[in-house]
Formats: sequence, C-alpha cells, structure tokens
Amino acid sequence: MTERFDTPILLLIFNRPDTTERVFNLLKEIKPSKLFISGDGARSNKSGENEKVEKTREVVQSIDWDCDVKYNFSDFNLGCKMGVSSGISWFFENVNDGIIIEDDVLPNKSFFRFCSEMLKHYEDNQKVMHIGGANFQDGIQRGDGIYYFSKLCHVWGWASWARAWEKYNVNIEDEEPVIDEVLNETFSFKGLREYYRKYIFKVKNGQLDTWDYQWAYTIWKNKGISVIPNKNLTTNIGFREDATHTLDIESRLSKMESYDLGEIRHPDIIEVCHEADIYTYKTKLKIPLIKKIKSVFK
Repeated sequence: MTERFDTPILLLIFNRPDTTERVFNLLKEIKPSKLFISGDGARSNKSGENEKVEKTREVVQSIDWDCDVKYNFSDFNLGCKMGVSSGISWFFENVNDGIIIEDDVLPNKSFFRFCSEMLKHYEDNQKVMHIGGANFQDGIQRGDGIYYFSKLCHVWGWASWARAWEKYNVNIEDEEPVIDEVLNETFSFKGLREYYRKYIFKVKNGQLDTWDYQWAYTIWKNKGISVIPNKNLTTNIGFREDATHTLDIESRLSKMESYDLGEIRHPDIIEVCHEADIYTYKTKLKIPLIKKIKSVFK
C-alpha cells in the first residue's frame, strides 16, 4: 500500500514507546491523510512514568508523509476509563467515521482496507454500529461472506461512525432492571448474559476503570450489531507486566496470528451468528476451572 489512505485514523497512546513505535511504523507505511493521536498523562504515583509518556509522545512526532495530524495530549492522568473514551469522543467530534487503534494493537494492512470498505458499505445502516478487526473463531468460517455479524464488539483494532458513538455514555446510568432487560434481549445464552452482567455492574459501581464495556452496552441498548472478519486481522502485542489489562503473558490471545483477508465478499443476509458468539465465550471469555483453582491457591 503506497498511496495515501483517506479513512481517518485515531491512535491512542500512553506509556509504552516500544509498542507505539511498532504500530506507528506500520502507519508510516499506510500513510493516512488524516491522523489523530490522543495520549493520557502520566500517573503521579508511578516513578519514571512521566519519562515514558514523553518518550512515547516523541515517537509519534515523526510524520514524514503528507498528513493532516492532530494531537490531543493530557497534562495529567485521566485513567483508562476517561483517557480512552475522551480521546475517542474528540476523534468523532472531528470526523464522521474512522478507525481506532491502541498502542498495543498491531493490525495487518488488510485491516485498514476492510474497515474502510465496511464504513462505506454500512454508512447508512443504523443497526451496524461497530466494525471489529479481531477474530476469535480459531479458523472456523461463519456464514457465506468474508465477515459475519455479532453481538460482541472486539476492540483490538476497530472502526465506527460518529452517528453510533454519539449514543455512548461513559457512565452506565441505567438501573438494574433496565440493564437486565437489555442483556436478556441481547443474549439468549445464559453464559454470555452472566459474564457481561458481572462486568457491566463492576463498571457501574466504580470497581473497574475501563471504557469498553460501556461501548458494548451502548450497542446492545440500541439493538446494534457488529461486523467481524472471518480471519483475524490484528495482533495484541501488549501482553506483559506493564499492561493495564492484558497481564497474562502466557495467554493464547497474546500469540494470535493475523491473516490477509482477501477479496471482500458480503454475506447474503444481515443476521447475527449466535453460534460464533457462544464459541467466543466458551473458548476465550469463560475462565477455565484450572485457572480458577490456581487463582485460589496463589
């Protein structure tokens, strides 16, 4: 890919200059014509973090192609919840649609083409709210297209529209009966309902500093769906001890390969593949019994 890439891209960075450099080097090859870079500030109680944050920001200053670049750097630490969500809101205040990548997600080049084509194809379909880049189906083909539809919204490289993000609320303000109604209408499978209920209430009660469960809830509440490629297009390179959430360096998810998607072929019908969502839960989300036992005896 040597020509400019005209779909706007948001890069979210923080305190890891090495992973940021790998992702930024890929963007240099993609050459986006519109690039937005948002970064949270250092935590005052973390020794040496300010230097890491500054070094990370230096990495993304070297724009050597024709590009309209905008920076949104916080002077203080907002945390994962507000740092990421405010960056995405800033992005969609400036563009109608675009691609979002965090500094520990390394897509392949076909990811960008896939997102760009999906953004155009479903621009006017209010039901489609999220385009994911990650696939957790272990090579199982879902449906008759190069992608399938899901109720899950993987955020290891994704894309959306301002018309969808404007419905987002970083705080889950609905009361328990409403949340349960949304989950019951979204998932007929008990395991998925219980899994997401647990984390939705952790976010609601201030026990989890994150932004993505709120985005999933937004989609479900608005009866939206996601587009998921039938091949994995991104790799999370951030599984290590200094991560915010991906701390398990032995996780199978840290070793996922990405593949070229090939020619875009649309499914014949828009229909959620519940079988795929259940598979993701059983193989990726559900904590195996052996891990539960190990955590008890740590």
